[in-house]
Amino acid sequence: MKTYLVTGGAGFIGANFVHFMLNKYSDINIINLDKLTYAGNLENLKDIEANKNYSFVQGDICDKKLVEKLFAENEIDYVVNFAAESHVDRSIKEPEIFVKTNVLGTVNLLNIAKNAWQVEGGFKQGKKFMQVSTDEVYGSLGKTGYFLETTPLDPHSPYSASKTGSDLMVKAYFDTYKMPVNTTRCSNNYGPYQFPEKLIPLLINNCLNHKNLPVYGDGMNIRDWLYVEDHCKAIDMVINGGRIGQVYNIGGHNERTNMQIVKTIINYLNENVDKEVTEKLITYVEDRLGHDKRYGIDPTKIKDELGWYPETTFEVGIKKTIKWNLDNKQWMDNITTGDYQNYYKNMYKK
Repeated sequence: MKTYLVTGGAGFIGANFVHFMLNKYSDINIINLDKLTYAGNLENLKDIEANKNYSFVQGDICDKKLVEKLFAENEIDYVVNFAAESHVDRSIKEPEIFVKTNVLGTVNLLNIAKNAWQVEGGFKQGKKFMQVSTDEVYGSLGKTGYFLETTPLDPHSPYSASKTGSDLMVKAYFDTYKMPVNTTRCSNNYGPYQFPEKLIPLLINNCLNHKNLPVYGDGMNIRDWLYVEDHCKAIDMVINGGRIGQVYNIGGHNERTNMQIVKTIINYLNENVDKEVTEKLITYVEDRLGHDKRYGIDPTKIKDELGWYPETTFEVGIKKTIKWNLDNKQWMDNITTGDYQNYYKNMYKK
């Protein structure tokens, strides 16, 4: 049985990946290492707690002794690194936390995996370090064109700069040691279990509670939206078939302005749930510092090499996401307290 060390597996994408893998495979083991910061939530994994092929370890990827212990006690075949501080607003206020987790934590994982897997003449067969990254490392696009794997890295926020740093360390371990690695860079994810500081769950939650909907600047910033299950399928395909040392872009071909996202959610909820949810809730707030105007990914490489494509259109995915949030109000209520509310208290009026 292959053993996966999934870091950050209690977060949004990580939890979806753990669910996806355990649903797809019966002959794997998953060790989930998560620090359980504000965005990590074991409620995301409640339904698989008793799964014999799954175990949870609370801890920090920067903790050398803990990670070494996990490698000493388990024959780990794959490291899938989701663990990251990922919210741009927070990175602007506390950049040093992002450098510590995203750069130093990744280096710690790389070094321990290298030491465990390295043998005379190279590395053990069937091992791989999988770095899950973001399209934000490429910077910002104009009105036309797309990010390619060869696009120069040009991060604009402390968050994206820290992810760029970690990506480059992964590249360095391949270039220097020929360590078996892959990096994926995805567009904006959405779907179940997403922490409500992110745009789509924030909008859904605020609409349901008749709170103002904060929109940065003029609302015309463009993002490419990827349904999280499609992302998980892509990661699985890269782990199993990706060429060693290669970067793969994963995009949904679903570009939308932030305002289009806002109005789509308002319209659905107004028509299907609550007539009091209207565009009157929209509130424009001061634009984020260094706010990139447009992201757009060209996923041709992963399509051509591995046969992956985004199966979920935005029209289908956004309805599934809204319905999931409606069906899981208790989950939302349990996490929309404390740190989340305090952080956003100045962004929108209650």
